[in-house]
Amino acid sequence: MKQILASFCLLLLLSCSGDDSTNNCNYLLNVGVNTTINLNLPQFSQLMFTSNSVYIPNQGNAGIIVINAGTGLYAWDAADPNHQLTNCSLLTIEGANGKCGCSDENEYSLFTGLSVNNPLPCALKAYRVTPLSNNQYSITN
Repeated sequence: MKQILASFCLLLLLSCSGDDSTNNCNYLLNVGVNTTINLNLPQFSQLMFTSNSVYIPNQGNAGIIVINAGTGLYAWDAADPNHQLTNCSLLTIEGANGKCGCSDENEYSLFTGLSVNNPLPCALKAYRVTPLSNNQYSITN
């Protein structure tokens, strides 16, 4: 029995790594998101056309940005995942990109969620978009 316990402890120690170089993509909280949008309503009607996007406040960490990518709708958290949540980390919509207001001006493609100009460790936080009926969609996490 002691041999089994010693082997287990040795295995446990060997599996630990001293190199903790993982990127910190934990700035955003896993906040519950559950909203429905109807493209027939004026505030969402521009989503009927490719490359158009809208900002939905009071969801996620800093609101949600929804874009029509041509192949469907994508929803992203409107907070920069490479910053702690502050006033400047809210993304603004600039064409088909979201841009951070902080001094580094991180910019992300709203089509892919990836950074545009320089590689960043964290991509945008995605939310699930599910078609409900004609021009109605559910956005959840």
